[in-house]
Amino acid sequence: MTARPESWYAQPAEKWPDPKLKGHSIPGYRYHSKEFFHQEWENMWTKVWLLLGREDEIPEPGDYQQEEVGPESILMVRQQDMSIKAFYNVCQHRGARLVFNELGTVDAFTCPYHGWRWEIDGSLTFALDPEDFPEGDPCGKLTLNEIACDTFAGFIWVNMDPDCVSLKEFLGPIWDDWSDYEIHTWKRYLALTATVPCNWKVVLDNFNESYHLPTVHPQVDGVVEENYQWTQFDMSEEGHNRMWMQSGTPSHSLAKRGEELLKPGLAFMLEQWGLNPDDFRGGREFETREALQKAMRVKGKEMGYTQFDNLKDHQLTDTYHYTLFPNFAVSVWADGFHFLRARPHPTDPGQCLFDNWWYAPAPEGLTTPVMTINGPVERDAEVEHEVFNYLDRSLSNLIDQDMGITTGQQLGFRSRAYKGVYLAKQEHRIRRYHELIDEYIEGKRPAPKRSSAIAAE
Repeated sequence: MTARPESWYAQPAEKWPDPKLKGHSIPGYRYHSKEFFHQEWENMWTKVWLLLGREDEIPEPGDYQQEEVGPESILMVRQQDMSIKAFYNVCQHRGARLVFNELGTVDAFTCPYHGWRWEIDGSLTFALDPEDFPEGDPCGKLTLNEIACDTFAGFIWVNMDPDCVSLKEFLGPIWDDWSDYEIHTWKRYLALTATVPCNWKVVLDNFNESYHLPTVHPQVDGVVEENYQWTQFDMSEEGHNRMWMQSGTPSHSLAKRGEELLKPGLAFMLEQWGLNPDDFRGGREFETREALQKAMRVKGKEMGYTQFDNLKDHQLTDTYHYTLFPNFAVSVWADGFHFLRARPHPTDPGQCLFDNWWYAPAPEGLTTPVMTINGPVERDAEVEHEVFNYLDRSLSNLIDQDMGITTGQQLGFRSRAYKGVYLAKQEHRIRRYHELIDEYIEGKRPAPKRSSAIAAE
C-alpha cells in the first residue's frame, strides 16, 4: 500500500466538549405523529434561532425578504438606519398576510384586505375610518408583532421566543469556526427548494452521519477521506454538531481495497489549482492534499480570495460539515458553502421543504466559473430561486442520492416492524439531536459551558 505522509495523520481541529448521551431509541412515531409534530412546533421551533434570510438580498431601506417556517411567515425588513427588523407577516386587524412574494421593496406595507398601512418599523400610520372604532383610532396603539432578529455570516437569524438567549450564545463554537471564512461577503450561485415527502428530521438525521457515504455516495471516496476511523466527529453543548473530513486526498478505503487512488474527481481538483495529476501517480497519490494546500495559498491570493489568509492549511482543503440545531446543515470549504436546510411543512409531518443552495466567494474582477454541486456557474449569472416538488427535477446527483434514501426511510418508519435505532458510534450525533428535541419539549434548554463568558463580552 502507498504510504501517507506523516502530516496526513495530524488532527488539527480542536475537539468540542461532547455531552453525555442518554441512549434515545428514536421510535418511528417521531417522524409521522401529528401530536409529536405539534409538540415540536410549540416547544422547540418557537424557542430556537432560525436562519431565515440573507443580508445582501435586502441592501436598501424598505427592502424586505419573506420566508416561511412551519405555519408562520416571517418578514425581514431593512430599516432606515440600515439595521434589520423581523415581524410576523400578519396584519393586526383581521389576520391577513401582508405580502406573499419572497423579495420586494416598499415605502410601507399596505394590507391587501382593508388598506391599513404599516411602516417598515412596524408602526401603524393609517386605518380606514379610524373614528368608527369603539376603542379609538388603532394608529398609535397597534404595531406589527416583532420578533428577535440578528445577523451572522451574512445571514439573517430570527427567534420567536421573547426570552431567547443571544444568537452568539446559541451558536457557541460555530461563531468562532465560521468567522475566518468571510462568508458574509459570499454570493449565492445555486438556489433550489423542493417539497419532499419525508419529515424534516429524516433529512437532518442523514446529514448527521457519514456512515452512509460508502453506500449512497460511492463517488466521494476519490476526493474525501470517508472512512470513519480517519474522521473527527464533534458534538457541542449548544446542540450543534461537526464532522471534519480530510479532503483533496484519496480515501483510506480505496487504499485498503487496492483500487486506483487518483480518481477523476481528484484529478479535476488538482487541475483546477494548476497542478498536473500525472505528477502524483506511481506512489505519490497521498501527497495531493499537501500539494493542493501550497497551490491554493499562491493561486488563491491571485484570485482575490482574501479569506485564505485567515485559514490554516487544513482549512484550505478539508471538509467541515456542520449540523446546526435544529434544521440547518452545511459543508464549509475555503471556497464554497453548501447550504442544506429542512423546514417543517405547515400541516403535514410527512413532508418538509428542503433547500439546496450554494454560496461562494465573489472577489471583484474574478471571472472564472464557480464550481457548485450542480456544476459550473458563471460568476455574473443571475441566480433564479427555483421552487418545485420532489422528482419534478433534479436537486443534483449527490442530493438526489440522499433524498432517494430519506423518502424511503419515511415509509419504513410507519412499519410495525421498526422498533427503534441500533446505532454505530459514528452515528451518535443523530441520537444527540433527538435527545435535544425532547429536552426542548420538556421545557429544558442547553446549558453551554461558554455561556457566562459570552454574556460578559
